[in-house]
Amino acid sequence: MDFQPSVAFVDDDDDLRNANRQTLELAGFTVVPFADAMSALRSLTPDFAGVVVTDVRMPNIDGLELFRRLHALDADLPVILITGHGDIDMAVEAIQEGAYDFIAKPYPADRLVQSILRATEKRRLVMENRQLRLALETSDDNLPLIGQTPVMQNLRKTLRHVANADVDVLIAGETGTGKEVAASLLHEWSRRKQGNFVALNCGALPETVIESELFGHEAGAFTGAQKKRIGRIEHASGGTLFLDEIESMPLSTQVKLLRVLETREITPLGTNEHRPVDLRVVAAAKVDLGSPEQRANFREDLFYRLNVVTISIPPLRERREDIPLLFTHFLHRAAARFKSEPPEMTGALRSRLMELDWPGNVRELSHFAERVALGLDELEGERLSQTTNIINLPEAMEQHEAKLIRDALSANHGDVRSTIETLGIPRKTFYDKLQRHGIDRADYAKQKTGN
Repeated sequence: MDFQPSVAFVDDDDDLRNANRQTLELAGFTVVPFADAMSALRSLTPDFAGVVVTDVRMPNIDGLELFRRLHALDADLPVILITGHGDIDMAVEAIQEGAYDFIAKPYPADRLVQSILRATEKRRLVMENRQLRLALETSDDNLPLIGQTPVMQNLRKTLRHVANADVDVLIAGETGTGKEVAASLLHEWSRRKQGNFVALNCGALPETVIESELFGHEAGAFTGAQKKRIGRIEHASGGTLFLDEIESMPLSTQVKLLRVLETREITPLGTNEHRPVDLRVVAAAKVDLGSPEQRANFREDLFYRLNVVTISIPPLRERREDIPLLFTHFLHRAAARFKSEPPEMTGALRSRLMELDWPGNVRELSHFAERVALGLDELEGERLSQTTNIINLPEAMEQHEAKLIRDALSANHGDVRSTIETLGIPRKTFYDKLQRHGIDRADYAKQKTGN
């Protein structure tokens, strides 16, 4: 989801407004200037994806009143107040009411830029959470094939197109990508939806059982067959048969399935009777059956018989932009089941979501969302921190700036003149940065004397 950092800058002083506009544009922000509070109020809406910076002292509607009206419009909109020394008490009161920050005049340009950077990150997360909730509300019920990436839009389009073609389909995809969901959609979007959707995992049944499950049997067909059983294929007649992990199907069963696909007839165990069936077969594999190396013992002729239409479902790592939306869906679903409020998406959580490769795909993401909904996310922190150690840009800039100052102080043994020459900044800016980063110059002066 794209987010352009924007700043609404409100100041009745033309020179100050234009100077700050230039400064912020050089820092990479899109600046929308306003000469008074009323013009800002007419333009700003709850959908404004940015930050408001306003002077406190303005005629008619001052900055504090502007903040209060904007806060009533959107309590999550960050408002930064620029104050004179006589206005600091009022600004502190505004902070207690929900203002994001106040900056006392005169201020160095980077003090304003840093505050806006942090406020922008907060606003980005707010807007992203709103967009995620809106996307979930406007999505259809066919979750979790949710996604706004082109590959997922094309996947849904292909499924709808193929659904009524009434041909056998092979679905390829890694574990946990949603192959059964895609198969069920092929059934629900087809003319066969009045029939049964019958699913069978070929890798979950032993060879001695799978043929009976598929083809059925007559009473006495084998030891333990005490009564007649309708097989999955016959039960799916008129509907859809979904065969998951078909690459695990025993060779002997593959031969019989191939004949069923060619004749559309079955012969249950223990009888010579041929029964016609009307079914569509949707098979799924987690390996590439078109590759002889991966196909292994899977019959080539059965592959070509199933491969009328092949649909591939991409892994999460190839559609990372969908991860926050999917995660939000699973998080809300889990919270509803646990009867709790779903937590908001934070910057740290989003970074972890986007950095991990999710080898278990949608299924793994769903389980992680359940842990977050249960409040177990902190227990995952140590393991996840071994995979990713991401901080946002403002934090990284702050840490780097503090390190540069400490290095310069250390190299110059705490001497102020030499240090500010090394850093290339004014003396006042230097002392402002020492205070903001909590750096004591005296510690570096002691190093020179060895105390």
